[in-house]
Amino acid sequence: MELQLDYHTALAWLEWQVELGADEAIGESPVDRFSAPEPVGAAASPVAAPVVKADEVDPVVEARLAAKRADSLEALRAEMEAFPHCDLRRGARSFVFSDGNPAARLMIVGEAPGRDEDIQGKPFVGRAGQLLDRMFDAIGMGRAHSDAAQALYITNILPWRPPQNRDPSPAEMAMMLPFVTRHIELAAPEIVVLMGNISCDGLLGRRGITRLRGQWQEVQGRPALPMFHPAYLLRQPAKKRETWADLLALKARLAR
Repeated sequence: MELQLDYHTALAWLEWQVELGADEAIGESPVDRFSAPEPVGAAASPVAAPVVKADEVDPVVEARLAAKRADSLEALRAEMEAFPHCDLRRGARSFVFSDGNPAARLMIVGEAPGRDEDIQGKPFVGRAGQLLDRMFDAIGMGRAHSDAAQALYITNILPWRPPQNRDPSPAEMAMMLPFVTRHIELAAPEIVVLMGNISCDGLLGRRGITRLRGQWQEVQGRPALPMFHPAYLLRQPAKKRETWADLLALKARLAR
């Protein structure tokens, strides 16, 4: 049966392909160029990397082994960027690792890159990121500070943008969480901020940010504070009052 798409869905798919670099239609059906005969006298072409089938390895086990090998943030970045089992890497433009000062006392764990983050290769750089910067600037903190006491260090649960900014699937989160936990171990912040439901789900095993926000938790032996994601605050500006209370709680905790 022929698939019928409504106008808005078709337009969203087309915009996604344009973002990936597609600029013209090349045919009605795909062409398997690897099966095409090689012209006589042609130079040898590079061998394509083998595709690992999902049933041949356990991506979570592979992720744990890769994360364990990393003994520095630079090594962790290299391990994550080379990790072959997350299909999101095929559609994303950029690998998004972190931003800010790795020596910061405060580490923010967000959800996943959006369009602007995918373009720039940094977390929280779109409208939500600009709001995040204003939020923490209000308590004298920012990602550009060289002083660890005032600095922020920022990462996400996923380093690649999901299509259409959808929520990460359980499988995607499971295979990337070993890297996230190792990231926290290596950065060794005093406090972790969990921005939004996805980061709470990943690191606390719970959702329900309206109930969790403002309630101190523990992540890997460190105090952790769930907060509303700035993207949510852009949609629900009335919730900024609760976020201001959370920021003051963070400031007081860091001042101890």
